[in-house]
Amino acid sequence: MTTKIATGALAALLITGTAATAQEVNVYSSRHYDTDDAFFGAFTEATGISVNRIEDDADVLIERIRSEGDLGAADVFITVDVGRVARADEADIFQPLNMPELEDEVPANLRTDDWTAFSTRARVIFYDKNDVTDPPKTYDDLADPKYKGLVCTRSSSNVYMQSLLASIIVHEGEDAAREWATGVMNNLARDPVGGDTDQLRGIVSGECDIALANHYYFARGLAGEVSGLTEGIEDIGISWPNQETTGTHINISAIGIVKTAPNVENARKLIAFTLTPEAQKLLADGNNEFPVVEGLEPSEAAKTMGEFRPDEVPLGEVAAASNTAQMIYNEVGYK
Repeated sequence: MTTKIATGALAALLITGTAATAQEVNVYSSRHYDTDDAFFGAFTEATGISVNRIEDDADVLIERIRSEGDLGAADVFITVDVGRVARADEADIFQPLNMPELEDEVPANLRTDDWTAFSTRARVIFYDKNDVTDPPKTYDDLADPKYKGLVCTRSSSNVYMQSLLASIIVHEGEDAAREWATGVMNNLARDPVGGDTDQLRGIVSGECDIALANHYYFARGLAGEVSGLTEGIEDIGISWPNQETTGTHINISAIGIVKTAPNVENARKLIAFTLTPEAQKLLADGNNEFPVVEGLEPSEAAKTMGEFRPDEVPLGEVAAASNTAQMIYNEVGYK
Protein backbone atom coordinates (compact mmCIF):
# COMPACT_ATOMS: atom_id res chain seq x y z
CA MET A 1 0.00 0.00 0.00
CA THR A 2 1.30 3.46 -0.84
CA THR A 3 0.70 6.59 1.16
CA LYS A 4 -1.63 8.82 -0.84
CA ILE A 5 -2.86 11.02 1.98
CA ALA A 6 -1.12 14.18 0.90
CA THR A 7 -2.94 14.33 -2.43
CA GLY A 8 -5.84 11.86 -2.17
CA ALA A 9 -9.44 11.80 -1.01
CA LEU A 10 -8.55 12.06 2.65
CA ALA A 11 -6.62 15.27 2.03
CA ALA A 12 -9.59 16.69 0.14
CA LEU A 13 -11.83 15.88 3.07
CA LEU A 14 -9.50 17.72 5.44
CA ILE A 15 -9.26 20.81 3.26
CA THR A 16 -12.93 21.32 2.41
CA GLY A 17 -15.04 23.31 4.78
CA THR A 18 -12.21 24.59 6.96
CA ALA A 19 -13.11 28.22 6.51
CA ALA A 20 -13.28 30.91 9.03
CA THR A 21 -16.49 30.10 10.91
CA ALA A 22 -15.97 28.57 14.33
CA GLN A 23 -16.07 24.79 14.13
CA GLU A 24 -15.67 22.07 16.71
CA VAL A 25 -15.62 18.34 17.25
CA ASN A 26 -16.51 16.66 20.52
CA VAL A 27 -14.30 13.71 21.44
CA TYR A 28 -15.06 11.12 24.10
CA SER A 29 -11.81 9.24 24.59
CA SER A 30 -10.58 6.46 26.87
CA ARG A 31 -6.98 7.01 25.75
CA HIS A 32 -4.90 8.72 28.45
CA TYR A 33 -1.63 9.46 26.66
CA ASP A 34 0.22 12.79 26.61
CA THR A 35 0.77 12.16 22.89
CA ASP A 36 -2.90 12.88 22.27
CA ASP A 37 -2.53 16.50 23.39
CA ALA A 38 -0.07 17.11 20.54
CA PHE A 39 -2.21 15.10 18.15
CA PHE A 40 -5.39 17.10 18.78
CA GLY A 41 -3.44 20.36 18.74
CA ALA A 42 -2.02 19.49 15.34
CA PHE A 43 -5.52 18.70 14.06
CA THR A 44 -6.81 22.09 15.16
CA GLU A 45 -3.84 23.85 13.58
CA ALA A 46 -4.36 21.99 10.29
CA THR A 47 -8.14 22.42 10.04
CA GLY A 48 -9.22 25.28 12.32
CA ILE A 49 -11.57 22.86 14.10
CA SER A 50 -11.38 23.03 17.89
CA VAL A 51 -11.43 19.79 19.88
CA ASN A 52 -13.57 19.45 23.00
CA ARG A 53 -12.34 16.34 24.78
CA ILE A 54 -13.75 14.29 27.62
CA GLU A 55 -11.59 11.45 28.96
CA ASP A 56 -12.75 8.57 31.14
CA ASP A 57 -12.82 4.79 31.23
CA ALA A 58 -14.34 3.27 28.10
CA ASP A 59 -17.31 1.71 29.92
CA VAL A 60 -18.11 5.02 31.61
CA LEU A 61 -18.05 6.88 28.30
CA ILE A 62 -20.13 4.26 26.51
CA GLU A 63 -22.79 4.48 29.21
CA ARG A 64 -22.66 8.27 29.09
CA ILE A 65 -23.23 8.25 25.32
CA ARG A 66 -26.14 5.85 25.77
CA SER A 67 -27.73 7.90 28.54
CA GLU A 68 -27.35 11.19 26.66
CA GLY A 69 -29.33 9.77 23.75
CA ASP A 70 -30.46 12.18 21.05
CA LEU A 71 -29.30 15.14 23.15
CA GLY A 72 -25.75 13.81 23.30
CA ALA A 73 -22.77 15.97 22.46
CA ALA A 74 -20.27 13.26 21.48
CA ASP A 75 -19.13 13.24 17.85
CA VAL A 76 -16.51 10.50 18.06
CA PHE A 77 -15.64 7.74 20.51
CA ILE A 78 -11.99 6.74 20.79
CA THR A 79 -10.79 3.70 22.69
CA VAL A 80 -8.07 1.07 22.80
CA ASP A 81 -8.49 -2.68 22.27
CA VAL A 82 -11.13 -4.47 20.21
CA GLY A 83 -12.73 -5.76 23.40
CA ARG A 84 -13.75 -2.23 24.28
CA VAL A 85 -14.83 -1.58 20.71
CA ALA A 86 -17.02 -4.68 21.03
CA ARG A 87 -18.72 -3.14 24.07
CA ALA A 88 -19.38 0.03 22.08
CA ASP A 89 -20.82 -2.06 19.23
CA GLU A 90 -23.09 -3.90 21.66
CA ALA A 91 -24.29 -0.57 23.02
CA ASP A 92 -25.14 0.45 19.43
CA ILE A 93 -23.48 3.85 19.74
CA PHE A 94 -21.88 4.03 16.27
CA GLN A 95 -23.17 5.15 12.90
CA PRO A 96 -21.61 3.95 9.62
CA LEU A 97 -18.44 5.84 8.79
CA ASN A 98 -19.37 6.28 5.12
CA MET A 99 -15.71 6.91 4.28
CA PRO A 100 -14.83 4.64 1.34
CA GLU A 101 -11.52 6.48 1.05
CA LEU A 102 -10.35 4.58 4.16
CA GLU A 103 -10.10 1.46 2.01
CA ASP A 104 -6.95 2.89 0.40
CA GLU A 105 -5.18 3.50 3.71
CA VAL A 106 -6.33 1.08 6.43
CA PRO A 107 -5.95 -2.70 5.98
CA ALA A 108 -9.33 -4.42 5.78
CA ASN A 109 -8.76 -6.49 8.93
CA LEU A 110 -8.27 -3.31 11.00
CA ARG A 111 -11.63 -1.69 10.28
CA THR A 112 -15.34 -2.32 9.94
CA ASP A 113 -18.16 -0.23 8.47
CA ASP A 114 -18.54 1.50 11.85
CA TRP A 115 -14.99 2.02 13.16
CA THR A 116 -11.39 2.06 12.08
CA ALA A 117 -8.02 1.55 13.70
CA PHE A 118 -5.58 4.45 13.65
CA SER A 119 -2.67 2.70 15.42
CA THR A 120 -1.78 -0.85 16.41
CA ARG A 121 0.00 -2.69 19.21
CA ALA A 122 1.35 -6.25 19.38
CA ARG A 123 0.90 -8.79 22.20
CA VAL A 124 4.37 -10.21 22.75
CA ILE A 125 5.96 -13.01 24.79
CA PHE A 126 8.94 -11.80 26.84
CA TYR A 127 11.36 -14.03 28.74
CA ASP A 128 14.42 -14.04 30.97
CA LYS A 129 17.40 -14.67 28.68
CA ASN A 130 19.46 -15.99 31.59
CA ASP A 131 16.96 -18.63 32.71
CA VAL A 132 14.95 -19.60 29.61
CA THR A 133 16.98 -21.28 26.87
CA ASP A 134 13.96 -22.48 24.88
CA PRO A 135 11.36 -19.68 25.06
CA PRO A 136 7.76 -20.12 23.90
CA LYS A 137 7.42 -19.52 20.17
CA THR A 138 3.62 -19.50 20.06
CA TYR A 139 0.78 -18.48 22.34
CA ASP A 140 -0.12 -22.18 22.57
CA ASP A 141 3.36 -22.85 23.97
CA LEU A 142 2.49 -20.79 27.05
CA ALA A 143 0.19 -23.67 28.08
CA ASP A 144 2.96 -26.29 27.74
CA PRO A 145 3.58 -27.97 31.14
CA LYS A 146 7.34 -27.47 30.70
CA TYR A 147 6.77 -23.81 31.58
CA LYS A 148 4.92 -24.63 34.82
CA GLY A 149 5.53 -21.98 37.47
CA LEU A 150 7.24 -19.57 35.08
CA VAL A 151 4.51 -17.43 33.49
CA CYS A 152 3.15 -14.02 34.56
CA THR A 153 0.05 -12.42 33.06
CA ARG A 154 -2.52 -9.79 33.84
CA SER A 155 -5.91 -10.70 35.26
CA SER A 156 -8.45 -12.36 32.99
CA SER A 157 -10.68 -9.33 33.55
CA ASN A 158 -8.16 -7.23 31.61
CA VAL A 159 -9.32 -6.48 28.09
CA TYR A 160 -5.91 -7.29 26.58
CA MET A 161 -6.16 -10.82 27.97
CA GLN A 162 -9.74 -11.13 26.76
CA SER A 163 -8.84 -10.07 23.22
CA LEU A 164 -5.93 -12.50 23.01
CA LEU A 165 -8.19 -15.37 24.03
CA ALA A 166 -10.86 -14.10 21.62
CA SER A 167 -8.32 -14.33 18.79
CA ILE A 168 -7.57 -17.92 19.81
CA ILE A 169 -11.31 -18.64 19.70
CA VAL A 170 -11.50 -17.26 16.16
CA HIS A 171 -8.48 -19.26 14.97
CA GLU A 172 -8.87 -22.52 16.89
CA GLY A 173 -12.36 -22.69 18.36
CA GLU A 174 -13.78 -22.57 21.88
CA ASP A 175 -12.55 -25.98 23.02
CA ALA A 176 -8.95 -25.12 22.13
CA ALA A 177 -9.32 -21.73 23.80
CA ARG A 178 -10.58 -23.39 26.98
CA GLU A 179 -7.62 -25.78 26.99
CA TRP A 180 -5.24 -22.86 26.46
CA ALA A 181 -6.69 -20.82 29.33
CA THR A 182 -6.50 -23.83 31.65
CA GLY A 183 -2.93 -24.62 30.61
CA VAL A 184 -1.66 -21.07 31.06
CA MET A 185 -3.41 -20.80 34.41
CA ASN A 186 -1.62 -23.97 35.54
CA ASN A 187 1.74 -22.48 34.47
CA LEU A 188 1.41 -19.22 36.39
CA ALA A 189 4.26 -18.17 38.64
CA ARG A 190 1.86 -16.14 40.78
CA ASP A 191 -1.75 -14.99 40.79
CA PRO A 192 -2.38 -12.41 38.05
CA VAL A 193 -1.73 -8.90 39.30
CA GLY A 194 -0.83 -5.47 37.95
CA GLY A 195 -0.46 -4.04 34.46
CA ASP A 196 1.78 -4.92 31.54
CA THR A 197 4.78 -3.06 32.97
CA ASP A 198 4.40 -5.11 36.14
CA GLN A 199 4.64 -8.34 34.14
CA LEU A 200 7.95 -7.15 32.68
CA ARG A 201 9.16 -6.01 36.09
CA GLY A 202 8.39 -9.53 37.28
CA ILE A 203 11.05 -10.85 34.90
CA VAL A 204 13.60 -8.30 36.13
CA SER A 205 12.88 -9.13 39.80
CA GLY A 206 12.98 -12.88 39.20
CA GLU A 207 9.36 -13.41 40.16
CA CYS A 208 8.65 -14.94 36.77
CA ASP A 209 10.66 -16.00 33.72
CA ILE A 210 8.02 -15.52 31.00
CA ALA A 211 5.47 -12.73 30.61
CA LEU A 212 2.85 -11.40 28.21
CA ALA A 213 2.81 -7.67 27.50
CA ASN A 214 2.03 -5.22 24.73
CA HIS A 215 5.15 -4.25 22.81
CA TYR A 216 5.11 -0.55 23.69
CA TYR A 217 5.54 -1.17 27.42
CA PHE A 218 8.88 -2.79 26.61
CA ALA A 219 9.71 0.01 24.14
CA ARG A 220 9.12 2.57 26.89
CA GLY A 221 11.66 0.73 29.02
CA LEU A 222 14.14 0.92 26.15
CA ALA A 223 13.50 4.58 25.42
CA GLY A 224 13.63 5.96 28.97
CA GLU A 225 13.89 5.29 32.67
CA VAL A 226 11.00 3.05 33.71
CA SER A 227 11.51 2.16 37.35
CA GLY A 228 12.04 -1.53 37.92
CA LEU A 229 12.33 -2.26 34.20
CA THR A 230 14.96 -0.18 32.40
CA GLU A 231 17.80 -1.22 34.70
CA GLY A 232 17.26 -4.90 33.86
CA ILE A 233 15.85 -4.69 30.35
CA GLU A 234 18.99 -6.06 28.67
CA ASP A 235 18.22 -9.43 30.28
CA ILE A 236 14.74 -9.63 28.73
CA GLY A 237 14.35 -11.51 25.45
CA ILE A 238 11.62 -10.97 22.88
CA SER A 239 9.67 -13.79 21.25
CA TRP A 240 7.31 -12.64 18.50
CA PRO A 241 4.64 -15.34 18.74
CA ASN A 242 3.20 -17.50 15.95
CA GLN A 243 5.56 -16.39 13.22
CA GLU A 244 5.21 -19.74 11.45
CA THR A 245 1.43 -19.93 11.89
CA THR A 246 -1.13 -17.15 12.32
CA GLY A 247 1.21 -14.27 13.13
CA THR A 248 1.49 -12.17 16.29
CA HIS A 249 -1.78 -10.98 17.83
CA ILE A 250 -2.45 -7.34 17.01
CA ASN A 251 -4.72 -4.92 18.79
CA ILE A 252 -5.70 -1.36 18.05
CA SER A 253 -6.57 2.15 19.01
CA ALA A 254 -9.88 2.77 17.26
CA ILE A 255 -12.22 5.62 16.41
CA GLY A 256 -15.86 5.70 15.36
CA ILE A 257 -18.57 8.31 14.78
CA VAL A 258 -21.33 8.40 17.38
CA LYS A 259 -24.84 7.77 16.07
CA THR A 260 -26.14 11.08 17.49
CA ALA A 261 -23.08 13.17 16.53
CA PRO A 262 -23.94 16.87 15.99
CA ASN A 263 -20.77 17.49 13.91
CA VAL A 264 -20.52 14.52 11.58
CA GLU A 265 -18.40 16.13 8.88
CA ASN A 266 -15.90 17.41 11.43
CA ALA A 267 -15.80 13.93 12.92
CA ARG A 268 -14.87 12.53 9.48
CA LYS A 269 -12.15 15.16 9.17
CA LEU A 270 -10.70 14.08 12.51
CA ILE A 271 -10.68 10.45 11.37
CA ALA A 272 -9.00 11.48 8.12
CA PHE A 273 -6.38 13.40 10.10
CA THR A 274 -5.49 10.36 12.22
CA LEU A 275 -4.16 8.76 9.03
CA THR A 276 -1.96 11.62 7.87
CA PRO A 277 1.82 11.13 8.08
CA GLU A 278 1.99 13.90 10.70
CA ALA A 279 -0.54 12.25 13.00
CA GLN A 280 0.83 8.76 12.48
CA LYS A 281 4.31 9.97 13.41
CA LEU A 282 3.01 11.67 16.56
CA LEU A 283 1.32 8.45 17.63
CA ALA A 284 4.36 6.34 16.76
CA ASP A 285 6.98 8.52 18.41
CA GLY A 286 4.91 9.58 21.39
CA ASN A 287 3.60 6.20 22.53
CA ASN A 288 5.64 3.70 20.48
CA GLU A 289 2.49 2.46 18.72
CA PHE A 290 2.71 1.04 15.20
CA PRO A 291 1.33 3.12 12.29
CA VAL A 292 -1.60 1.60 10.41
CA VAL A 293 -0.58 3.25 7.13
CA GLU A 294 1.98 1.28 5.18
CA GLY A 295 5.28 2.96 4.41
CA LEU A 296 5.41 4.90 7.68
CA GLU A 297 8.05 4.06 10.28
CA PRO A 298 7.54 3.10 13.93
CA SER A 299 9.53 4.78 16.69
CA GLU A 300 13.23 4.07 17.10
CA ALA A 301 12.54 2.07 20.27
CA ALA A 302 9.90 -0.04 18.51
CA LYS A 303 12.22 -0.63 15.54
CA THR A 304 14.90 -1.83 17.95
CA MET A 305 12.59 -4.69 18.94
CA GLY A 306 12.83 -6.15 15.43
CA GLU A 307 10.42 -6.98 12.63
CA PHE A 308 7.59 -9.48 12.87
CA ARG A 309 4.63 -10.84 10.92
CA PRO A 310 1.29 -9.68 12.37
CA ASP A 311 -1.90 -11.69 12.55
CA GLU A 312 -4.26 -10.56 9.79
CA VAL A 313 -7.47 -11.97 11.27
CA PRO A 314 -10.36 -9.47 10.93
CA LEU A 315 -10.51 -7.71 14.27
CA GLY A 316 -14.25 -7.34 13.94
CA GLU A 317 -14.42 -11.13 14.39
CA VAL A 318 -12.12 -10.94 17.41
CA ALA A 319 -14.31 -8.22 18.92
CA ALA A 320 -17.38 -10.41 18.48
CA ALA A 321 -15.71 -13.23 20.45
CA SER A 322 -14.73 -11.06 23.44
CA ASN A 323 -17.69 -11.99 25.65
CA THR A 324 -17.11 -15.68 25.00
CA ALA A 325 -13.47 -15.22 25.99
CA GLN A 326 -14.45 -13.79 29.38
CA MET A 327 -16.93 -16.63 29.94
CA ILE A 328 -14.19 -19.19 29.26
CA TYR A 329 -11.82 -17.51 31.71
CA ASN A 330 -14.58 -17.56 34.32
CA GLU A 331 -15.38 -21.21 33.62
CA VAL A 332 -11.80 -22.39 34.16
CA GLY A 333 -11.25 -20.19 37.21
CA TYR A 334 -8.61 -17.89 35.74
CA LYS A 335 -8.34 -15.01 38.21
